[in-house]
Order: sequence, then C-alpha cells, then structure tokens
Amino acid sequence: MADGLQWEQRPGANLRRPMLVAGFEGWNDAADAASSAAGWLTQNGDATQVATIDPEEHFDFQSRRPQVSLVEGVTRQITWPENRFFTVGFQERDLVVLRGIEPSYRWRSFCRAVTTVAHETECEMVITFGALLADVPHTRAARVTGTATDRDLIDELGLAQSRYEGPTGIVGVLNDYCRAEGVPSVSLWAPVPHYLAAPPNPPATLALLERFSGLAGLDVDLGRLARTATAWREKVDEVAAGDDDVRNYVSTLEERFDAEATADGSVSDKSWGQLPSGDELAREVERFLREQRDES
Repeated sequence: MADGLQWEQRPGANLRRPMLVAGFEGWNDAADAASSAAGWLTQNGDATQVATIDPEEHFDFQSRRPQVSLVEGVTRQITWPENRFFTVGFQERDLVVLRGIEPSYRWRSFCRAVTTVAHETECEMVITFGALLADVPHTRAARVTGTATDRDLIDELGLAQSRYEGPTGIVGVLNDYCRAEGVPSVSLWAPVPHYLAAPPNPPATLALLERFSGLAGLDVDLGRLARTATAWREKVDEVAAGDDDVRNYVSTLEERFDAEATADGSVSDKSWGQLPSGDELAREVERFLREQRDES
C-alpha cells in the first residue's frame, strides 16, 4: 500500500486511450465548480470504482472530520474523507477519474499515488480541473484558462495560458509533480464571479466540461447542464435587476470583460473605482434566494 494507494481492481490494458482526470474539493474548487465537473463525468459515463487513497495517510481529521450517519435509524455509520479513482467509459475513449479532497499533508506522497495510477492504467495524459474566484461578470460565458507541462503542449492544445503567481493548492503541486515525472499534464481553470462564491456554479462547471470534452475528443451531451446554467443566470439576474449597486457593479465588470483585447486571455490594467464589496453582493444574493424559499 505505497503512499496509501489501495487497488480494488486493476483495469490492466483494457482501457482505450485513457486520460486521468482529477477534480478536488477544497482550495482549488471555487463554488464547487471543479469537483462538480469531475462528478459529472462519473455520473454520466459507465463508471466503476477501481482504487482509493487511504485517508489515514493524508488527512488531518480535526480539520476534515469524518461524518457519522444513521443506518435504518439505529446503526451508526462513519464516512471518511475519500479520494476515489473510477474508470469511466465513453464512446470515444476511456477515462480514469479521480474524485477527491485536497489532502492535509504529505502532498508529494499523494501525488506519487496519483501518478502511479496514471502509469499503471497507461494514461496518455493527466488533466486537472480547477476553479478560482475572479472579477468576472456572471452574465458572460466563463473563459477557461489552462496551463500545461511545457510550451509545446500549450501551443498544441490551443490553451490560453494563466499568468497566476502565488500560493498554490494540490492541483498546482500535482501538475508540477507530473512535469518532474515526465507525465504530460494539463490544468484547466474556470473563473467564478467573486460575488457569487457560494456553490453551485453551473456555468463554471459547464465551461470546464466543454473545454475538456473538446480537448479529449469526447462527444458528450451537456444539454441538461446548459439549461441548469441558464436558469442559474436568470435567477441571479433577478437580484441585479432589483438593486442599483449590484446592477452597476455587474455592468462595470461586463465593460472590463468585453474590453479584453490581448490574445493570451490576460486582462488589461484598468482602475476599478469604488465598487460594492463581494460580501455585500453575496448577502444580496442570499437575501433574494431566502425570500424565494419563503414565498414557495
């Protein structure tokens, strides 16, 4: 059980041109958009769980506590924080999907377990999903950015390279570990409006899956998710329509988003002026949703 990796069944050489796809709850998962994208893949393909990573090796259970639940009203059942690998079959190719939680410690050991699965299942590439809070309007389609292990891969896949520098999470560490191990890897990131940080965010999840399916050559039906994203935007629009500060702030974000002119996806430097805080807007959205529930 090196690095906590536990196989339930080994797929062997039966997978068709597999890719390993990972989405983690936690720091890399604004509004749960990234973990929801990984979850969508397992819920909409032919999924079989093949391996887990022992939580005892990588979690501080005081910060990420196990959950207790009742079974038939009597027996208590403990659910531990898990990182689980699934093989997922689609018409064009197979995926190995890692659905999990950002570990508390021993990150390099954790990454070694992930790349072990990638090697043993003969995956062509590792692709990670991420979502971050950003100054973007909810009225525009999320613009997915990407990073890769090398410049040639960025050019080949037509990625808009991220310019982020600063603290990183398990997604950044895993991609760097893949680079050191010679495993091709790509990280796809969707921006989430910072004033709508509460989950879910269907538009961001949809953007990740659209970009991924194009990259992987998958023909998947995202129609239901697209309709959910449209309904989500319409609900938020109702908030903006009823509050001048929110409406003006969103309009300012739209102007900046639309004025973006650089080819690599970076934004021009522009003064923001005095705008409502994200907390104020979040409270406005929460108030609206609470009133909707009260009226129903």
